[in-house]
Amino acid sequence: MMMEWDSNSDPSGDEIDEEEDEELELGSGFLFSSGGGGNGSAPLPFPVDSLLQPAPCGFVVTDALEPDHPIIYVNSVFEIVTGYRADEVLGRNCRFLQCRGPFAKRRHPLVDSTVVAEIRRCLEKGIEFQGELLNFRKDGSPLMNRLRMTPIYGDDETITHIIGIQFFTETNLDLGPLPGSSAKESARSSDRFRSSLSSYGPILDCKQNSNRGLCGILQLSDEVLSMKILSRLTPRDIASIGSVCQRLYELTKNEDLWRMVCQNAWGSETTQVLETVPGAKRLGWGRLARELTTLEAAAWRKLTVKGAVEPSRCNFSACAVGNRVVLFGGEGVNMQPMNDTFVLDLNSSSPEWQHVKVSSPPPGRWGHTLSCVNGSHLVLFGGCGTQGLLNDVFVLDLDAKHPTWREISSLAPPLPRSWHSSCTLDGTKLIVSGGCADSGVLLSDTFLLDLSMEKPVWREIPVAWTPPSRLGHTLSVYGGRKILMFGGLAKSGPLRFRSSDVFTMDLSEEEPCWRCVTGSGMPGAGNPGGVAPPPRLDHVAVSLPGGRILVFGGSVAGLHSASQLYILDPTEEKPTWRILNVPGRPPRFAWGHSTCVVGGTRAIVLGGQTGEEWMLSDLHELSLASNIN
Repeated sequence: MMMEWDSNSDPSGDEIDEEEDEELELGSGFLFSSGGGGNGSAPLPFPVDSLLQPAPCGFVVTDALEPDHPIIYVNSVFEIVTGYRADEVLGRNCRFLQCRGPFAKRRHPLVDSTVVAEIRRCLEKGIEFQGELLNFRKDGSPLMNRLRMTPIYGDDETITHIIGIQFFTETNLDLGPLPGSSAKESARSSDRFRSSLSSYGPILDCKQNSNRGLCGILQLSDEVLSMKILSRLTPRDIASIGSVCQRLYELTKNEDLWRMVCQNAWGSETTQVLETVPGAKRLGWGRLARELTTLEAAAWRKLTVKGAVEPSRCNFSACAVGNRVVLFGGEGVNMQPMNDTFVLDLNSSSPEWQHVKVSSPPPGRWGHTLSCVNGSHLVLFGGCGTQGLLNDVFVLDLDAKHPTWREISSLAPPLPRSWHSSCTLDGTKLIVSGGCADSGVLLSDTFLLDLSMEKPVWREIPVAWTPPSRLGHTLSVYGGRKILMFGGLAKSGPLRFRSSDVFTMDLSEEEPCWRCVTGSGMPGAGNPGGVAPPPRLDHVAVSLPGGRILVFGGSVAGLHSASQLYILDPTEEKPTWRILNVPGRPPRFAWGHSTCVVGGTRAIVLGGQTGEEWMLSDLHELSLASNIN
């Protein structure tokens, strides 16, 4: 988590320009011994023996994959020597130690700029740094920091963390007290410093137990440490903690721990889906968590499959059931509504479209939605048929011996509609939003149907305010019971425009309400940083583990590329759109109704469009994790 700590002024009056403040000045502490890690004399991933001396030793870990190298770990020596608590510095860049006092924004003029420049050079080149630099405690008193910084590499030779070890010593600089602090308090700081060091005297002997007093947590057994503490952390935190010491490094290589961490962070439903991904077991939970967090393995590729979907059609709906893609209905020649079902098994060594013989097929339709519930069940809602708009519900168990479409008789259904949006919640609930009703009227309502009930009843979610009416938008589930609405063709007075607005709703609240995250002139709308996706409709929205939403494709005006990927994390304090560039050749077109997410790691885009014919033997796959078969 990134935190903003700097103020706008330096009350000490000691300021210089901060044009060179991109450097990393590390400040925290940890001590290593051959016995405290629980693994004998196993080598550490970086040389520390030469640094272990009877002096105040600080240890810090920063995340090199995040912007500005935020601190992810500091130890007790750092807290005692500098006066800063861990919760005051986690998430910050370490350069604040070059500023005199907690409210200073600029580097103190006595800090050697040549050393600062050398730190920056070593960071840019990914090499080790050693040197001395003037630092300041929280109370403004100066101290010298003999610093050693070492980059840590991941499995793919990318620098993932920076380790910093510091040795603090007193310096004879009389700068006077900070404004607002007494001279007496400033004079006492050195006495506290020396007193702190003497209390750590026995621990600073590297031949003794370095964990005693500094890291009592490491005195817990491996089982308690893994099951009760590490399993409750996020995947990113586990990756960071593995860089702290040899024992934690070994613990964080455990696949069972990684699975628990992923399940706690992403939910059991997502974890179960990910277990079905081909090659997931060989990939490992640790690497899968990293790739789905960093998206470093994301890539496009084109696939060709056998079989055919005949007659040809457009405006059908596609949905994934496990690693199978299911296609239903669509608009045929002369606007003929279709009612047939096709399946493509991507687990097959030679995937081929197969027509599924089903009993009691629903009336033909297009502009409908198809969703997966309860593992292997498909739920169909709405659309436009021969007799006009529909609001019926059908369910199909794809794994049944004789698959049969079964109509669900539900009470108080919503208005008939097409080009609405839907999603599923808790594996049993269908949520429907918006769409187009009779005479082209756009809708703004939201309904919920619990399919686990013996006699399901539609329930409209009452809200005090609704986003503008729209069609062709997307609904995405994140954070368990939260939904995010994006885009669509929205009503604005008498006009209709493509939208890039984002709205969220938390259905776990007693009185759920729509909140505008980003939008043009919406109540409470934010003005996000980054580059927002151009307004669009009938696009693709992919929910990623951890809550982020990936958007691409759809109908976009002007010269904008519909294949550009955009990502948003609605859980951030200030959600910001970011562009995601991935290798490979993306499809020319990608529509929401003909794209589905398979196994939580692959977005399958069906076909390429030539006039009104869909060539469904050509697929494009956006893979978010390495493909290991």
